[in-house]
Amino acid sequence: MKFNDITRGTGLEEHGITNANLIYWTPPTAVLYEQIIKRGEGLVSHLGAVAVKTGHYTGRAANEKFIVDEPTCHDHIAWGKVNQPFDPARFDALYNRMMAYLHGKDIFVQECFAGATASHRLAVRVITEKSWHSLFARNMFVRANPEELNGFKPQFTVIDLPAFHAVPSIDGTNSETFIIVNFARRVIIIGGTSYAGEIKKSIFTILNYLLPQDKKILSMHCSANMGGKGDVAIFFGLSGTGKTTLSAAPNRALIGDDEHGWDDEGVFNFEGGCYAKIINLSPEAEPEIYQTTRRFGTILENVAIDTITRRIDLNDASFTENTRASYPITHIPNIIESGMGGHPTNIIMLTCDAFGVLPPIARLTPDQAMYHFLSGYTAKVAGTEAGVTEPQATFSACFGAPFMALHPSVYARLLGEKIARHKVDCWLVNTGWSGGGYGVGSRMKIAYSRALVNAAVDGTLAGGAFEKEPFFGLAIPKACPGVPSEVLNPRNTWGDRAKYDETAKMLVERFRRNFEQYRQYVSEEVAAVM
Repeated sequence: MKFNDITRGTGLEEHGITNANLIYWTPPTAVLYEQIIKRGEGLVSHLGAVAVKTGHYTGRAANEKFIVDEPTCHDHIAWGKVNQPFDPARFDALYNRMMAYLHGKDIFVQECFAGATASHRLAVRVITEKSWHSLFARNMFVRANPEELNGFKPQFTVIDLPAFHAVPSIDGTNSETFIIVNFARRVIIIGGTSYAGEIKKSIFTILNYLLPQDKKILSMHCSANMGGKGDVAIFFGLSGTGKTTLSAAPNRALIGDDEHGWDDEGVFNFEGGCYAKIINLSPEAEPEIYQTTRRFGTILENVAIDTITRRIDLNDASFTENTRASYPITHIPNIIESGMGGHPTNIIMLTCDAFGVLPPIARLTPDQAMYHFLSGYTAKVAGTEAGVTEPQATFSACFGAPFMALHPSVYARLLGEKIARHKVDCWLVNTGWSGGGYGVGSRMKIAYSRALVNAAVDGTLAGGAFEKEPFFGLAIPKACPGVPSEVLNPRNTWGDRAKYDETAKMLVERFRRNFEQYRQYVSEEVAAVM
């Protein structure tokens, strides 16, 4: 039994899979729903979304990711704590055991693309043992039409087996869990974790490796949207900083919510879906995203559900703070269906400042933009990585270091060239704390952040007056429609201003220490920003 009436692509033998049981080839959403329920993988909620649990891992297993150290990639990878090397022979042995594990198992295959543009997209095959992971891949990547499925040949394959565990003493992994990229064999293997986000982020890593090198395309961890005049804005930021929330604006059309490329024509989405954090999701503040949690085809990860009434509780964090919704981008009412836009007129760099020091918005010079892009300062928000239970200050180069295979200077150089060529306005937006740090102050209101971003992208702020704060040298607007003026300068929100000054000096020093590693790669002007 195979759902292969619309695909005549290459079989699974090339991957070493020879004795599988049922093989579901690119099954539609309805078929996957049936299998999710039949296999006890999840529950259908009262308005149609499917609720699933990811088990032990409710976020990325950041310390379990490896790249096979082989000749084709050895001289290009930025090896280190993020990009850990893995022995080729051990990879082969682990891979072979995974193939043996699949004997007699049912398999789900999704054949799709990463990249909205035909000239740059990557043909991706996702093979998994869980039907809901297959639905996740179907939601998150660009779907292939019947003609494209006929003769589909994958350029990269993800083999995702959550129930298969490594043996660290034999396999050389850090634990039973692993995410391993092999560029020579053009395959990614995942085991020991049911967190579906590993699938999409592993393909993002591939694009971050291939596009800047092969095609000089800037790959970005960002969301993007477009205004009524065709003006494009991109939003850099790590998970939890507001990329999805702020880009899904009712007055602007969404291009994509997490991963994009920037080529000679403009910006294009890598994905065909969205993966939104939904803890405490508000129907008033985030109506577009809220409605997706009530739609057929949406996957709700680790969301509390009443098993009798099948009603969900988006405010319940008993499983994790990192509750997620995966849905096709077509669930959002106002989108750019092509997934493509022109060159950005505004760049928003989002940070979630756990110290409550940075202003809610500041205009950046091109040199400051380069500095903050390489710094990538934010706070890891609870649940986005295993072991993170409360916000932690961190510097993540390019606002996406966990997914950047090349040295950060490669991406920064491309960004700097594009900012200069297209005369892009750049802004730093803090969606974190105000009036004090975490535990003392309060999180910036979404309504304020949205008003500030709207005023930035429509030109209102650029035409107004600014004041320069003394610690970071940032230009802070003196007024913004819909935002109290006292909120704009963070020092004014602290009860103890001497404590603010002390905390600001401490954070500046952290920036400086972190940036030492990049000084040799930037101009004197960028190095002198702070």
